[in-house]
Amino acid sequence: MDTNFTQLSGLKQWGVVILGGALVTAALYFTMFKSQSEKNVAAEKALQTKVRENNELESYRPKLKDIDRQLANLKQQLDIERRIVPDDPQVDGFIEMMDSEAQKAGVWLRRYSAKPGATKEYYSELAFDMDLDGPYYGMLNFFDRVGHLDRIVNIGGLLVASTKKANEAKVKHSYQYAPNESVAASFTATTYFSHDAAPAAAPIAPGAKR
Repeated sequence: MDTNFTQLSGLKQWGVVILGGALVTAALYFTMFKSQSEKNVAAEKALQTKVRENNELESYRPKLKDIDRQLANLKQQLDIERRIVPDDPQVDGFIEMMDSEAQKAGVWLRRYSAKPGATKEYYSELAFDMDLDGPYYGMLNFFDRVGHLDRIVNIGGLLVASTKKANEAKVKHSYQYAPNESVAASFTATTYFSHDAAPAAAPIAPGAKR
């Protein structure tokens, strides 16, 4: 039987109000407050994790300067190694470098003739036959300067003769030599560049043709 709220006694009306409030509070708790509470708990856990990670990383702070210094040293060493044995042939740069040292020494490099190179596991060779003429001490100065270059350059097959008998040095051409030019020479200049190790050849199956 339906009963109007206004027909209830005062005490019963208060009971209904309190019960309704309790139901509303419970509904809010399960729909909003509990959800927010769970989010707060998850956020607190995430914060604690971050704090713990930061504390662990903080222990490395005193080592950062040392690590930065080591990295700088390694980079410097790598730069030096790349000047000694570059990562690519740099043929034009090599020729320009040799010609520059010849000019500084007061001699002439007359010819550059590339020779077949050799490929090793981690590096390859670049070889050039070259002809040179100039003053005797200028020639010595040139080879000394080449020996002090950052990039490795090996000189081999050196033949030297007077400019009056340049053919004895097996130079390819004779030139109109200046009065102060006393020697002509031919030699092979070999330099190197690095590369990754060549992949190993796949094994040949038994019975397969080579």
